[in-house]
Amino acid sequence: MLSKEIQLEVNKGAMLPLMEEFYTIQGEGFHTGTAAYFIRIGGCDVGCHWCDVKESWNAELHPPTSIDQIVDNADKYADTIVITGGEPLMWDMSLLTNKLKNRNLRVHIETSGAYPLSGTWDWICLSPKKNKLPTETVYNAAHELKVIIHNKHDFIFAEEQAEKVNKNAILFLQPEWSKKEEMTPLIVDYVMNNPKWRVSLQTHKYLNIP
Repeated sequence: MLSKEIQLEVNKGAMLPLMEEFYTIQGEGFHTGTAAYFIRIGGCDVGCHWCDVKESWNAELHPPTSIDQIVDNADKYADTIVITGGEPLMWDMSLLTNKLKNRNLRVHIETSGAYPLSGTWDWICLSPKKNKLPTETVYNAAHELKVIIHNKHDFIFAEEQAEKVNKNAILFLQPEWSKKEEMTPLIVDYVMNNPKWRVSLQTHKYLNIP
C-alpha cells in the first residue's frame, strides 16, 4: 500500500511504476534497427492472452520511481527514448515527456491507445487490441498503426483499425511471435495484395537481444 504522499506523486505523474529500463535496438515497426533507450512502465488492464510481458500488468509489483531519476538514466544512453509497458497511458505522461524533451531527447511511445493521450511525443506507435479499443485522441495522433496478427480474423480487425486511424499513419502488420511460422506467409501475401500495409517483424527476438 502506497503512502498518501507517494500516491499523490504517482497520480500527477511525478513518480511512475518503473518495471525496467534498458538500451537496445528497436526491433519493431517504423524505427526497426535504430538504437533506443526503453523505459517500461508497469500497469496494464488490456489483458492480451499472448502478451510476452505479463509481469508488467500489476503496477503494484513495480516501485514508484521519481521521473527525475528515470530521465537522468535515459539521458546517459541515447537520443531516442521509447516509453512502453504495460500500458503507459494509464498514467499521466506529461511531466515525464516534458523533462525528456527539455534534455533535447526524441520521445516515442508504444501504446494500445486504450486510454486518452497525455504527454508530448515525437512518435506514437499505436498497437490496438480487441479487448479494449483505442481512444479517439490516440487514433487521431498516431504516427504508425501496428496490428498484431494472431489469426486470420485479425486481418479484418486490422482493416477496421486502419479506417479509424488518421490518414497519415503508416500501417504495419506483425505476426504474433508464437504464430510467426503460420502467420508470416499470410501477412506477406496480404501486404502484396494490399500494399498500403507494410510487414513488421520482432527482429530483436531473431537477434536475441532485449
